[in-house]
Amino acid sequence: MAVADELAARVVAAGRRCSLTKSVLAEWARRGAPRQVEYLAGYLEAECASREASKRANLLRRCALPQAKSFDGYEWGQIEWPDGFGRDDLLSLSFLDGREDLVLMGDVGTGKTHMAEALCALACQRARPARFFTASSLVMRLRRARDDGRLDRELAQLGGAELLVIDELGFLPLDADGARLLFQVVSEAYETQSVVFTTSLEFSRWGSVFGDDQMAAAVIDRVVHHGRLLQFRGESYRVRHALMQ
Repeated sequence: MAVADELAARVVAAGRRCSLTKSVLAEWARRGAPRQVEYLAGYLEAECASREASKRANLLRRCALPQAKSFDGYEWGQIEWPDGFGRDDLLSLSFLDGREDLVLMGDVGTGKTHMAEALCALACQRARPARFFTASSLVMRLRRARDDGRLDRELAQLGGAELLVIDELGFLPLDADGARLLFQVVSEAYETQSVVFTTSLEFSRWGSVFGDDQMAAAVIDRVVHHGRLLQFRGESYRVRHALMQ
């Protein structure tokens, strides 16, 4: 094996064995000639970029988005924004810092789910953990976890996300058991993470979703305390662009 190959193998082996420490880096940065230090800095910067890219890819995969949406070309004109909160605030993800919730409420096909998916993708790009579920799929997941005796672990994993999306709330009614499980998620997320709901139902109709007006009121109470309502109006995007007219 050539000397260069042996050195390269030593670098790979050493890099895989240890995490770098500040004192060792500082010492070796002082030892080297300027060109050597420049080479070392270039390597470390490339390693950091590679790790960050891997982290973003892993977060996006774990998020389990139905489709990888973005805000490129997004139609913003159908949204009624709450006071003190607008497009720039949304895209900055500042609501995650305050553990604030969002309710995307309005007509079918007006971009609610698209926005929720794009927010998840944006969070992952910025190395902020996000998870995406429909309300029904989340309830089924929680039921399986409970039946397998691992509900606490599942809730802890959900709680590790800075952003949790619960899509299509109200599309399918929940039975009493499912409503209690979903309430547990919302309750544990309160003031610890941001939850984004998409729904076509006004708050006054959430009782029909949970099958219990008191439970619905408890969910709404938590959501509105640190939350904002974005209302979507207009004709369905899918209808406007449908082949069947």
